[in-house]
Amino acid sequence: MLIWLVDLADDIQFFNLFRYITFRTGAAMFTSALIVFLFGPRIIASLKLRQGRGQPIRADGPQTHFLKAGTPTMGGLMILAGIVGSSLLWADLSSVYVVTTLLVTLGFGAIGFYDDYLKVTKQSHKGFSGKARLGIEFLIAGVAVFFIMQASMAASTVNGVTFGSSLAFPFFKDLLLDLGLFFIVFGAFVIVAAGNAVNLTDGLDGLAIVPVMIAAASFGAIAYLAGNAVFANYLQIHFVPGTGELAVILGAVIGAGLGFLWFNAPPAASFMGDTGSLSLGGLIGTVAVATKHEIVMAIIGGLFVMEALSVIIQVAWFKMTGKRVFLMAPIHHHFEKLGWTESQIVVRFWIISVGLAMLGLATLKLR
Repeated sequence: MLIWLVDLADDIQFFNLFRYITFRTGAAMFTSALIVFLFGPRIIASLKLRQGRGQPIRADGPQTHFLKAGTPTMGGLMILAGIVGSSLLWADLSSVYVVTTLLVTLGFGAIGFYDDYLKVTKQSHKGFSGKARLGIEFLIAGVAVFFIMQASMAASTVNGVTFGSSLAFPFFKDLLLDLGLFFIVFGAFVIVAAGNAVNLTDGLDGLAIVPVMIAAASFGAIAYLAGNAVFANYLQIHFVPGTGELAVILGAVIGAGLGFLWFNAPPAASFMGDTGSLSLGGLIGTVAVATKHEIVMAIIGGLFVMEALSVIIQVAWFKMTGKRVFLMAPIHHHFEKLGWTESQIVVRFWIISVGLAMLGLATLKLR
């Protein structure tokens, strides 16, 4: 919204700053953090008042979790307020990438909110129907990928291959696989998988939000570089015009994440719930599809992949043999059962996240 102030730059030199994505990204980060800090306490107080007993605690979970009984969920509302409010101020709303990413974020957030609402009101872990939830997620993601695909047709062909519907591979500067209309299905899967993987990771205080911020910082750099013709050419990555503007939204994610972490640090005053985790994962997944770095996302977000795979392996193996691979899934609960403290798990998982992000960013130069 404030980007229109660039028009005043001829008269007031200061407003020329609004032309630069880097400036607006920093401003978005500060603004989103400020929004969460200012409104967070009121939101938490309202959630406590309305939810009563708070998020239900799993009966088969680690015993330490029962100490968290009564903690309100839906804290993701703070994060969404920071991201959306800040993005509306600082991002270029004429960008298809910006609007699409925000709509996926809000759409996934609404699904998560409804799921949290059902869990709190019923005091049960059985929220929204799994099949219905996934169906709506795929619908939202599919529509988003369609518009992203159309927008990226600006770079219509690369070496004779249609760019908008193609999958790019890290480590290879010219390797593209044109998926045609199947790219919509593939892209939707990436977004839905990212949303649910982050959702599964959100099980300990601070465990999900910091890796999300790390992924946001990594993809902020990727979006900025992929959207800049000079940098993209230097690094020999695919130039995707317009994606640089996504760095502003990702800056807002970092700021909102820092604000939320203030309240989510042990002992958490509020859990982000599906409202936050599902929307944040969907946001990161959408940016990965827009920037043509879907495979790199699996590296940068490797922690989320590990959490999701632990659940898939646990369920599949139990159905086949009646036995469990892990003491409890997702895998962070397995380590709790082994006797690791919550702080040990969280900090060590953060360290893993940083390492994976560095590895993912390394693919930008290894071509």
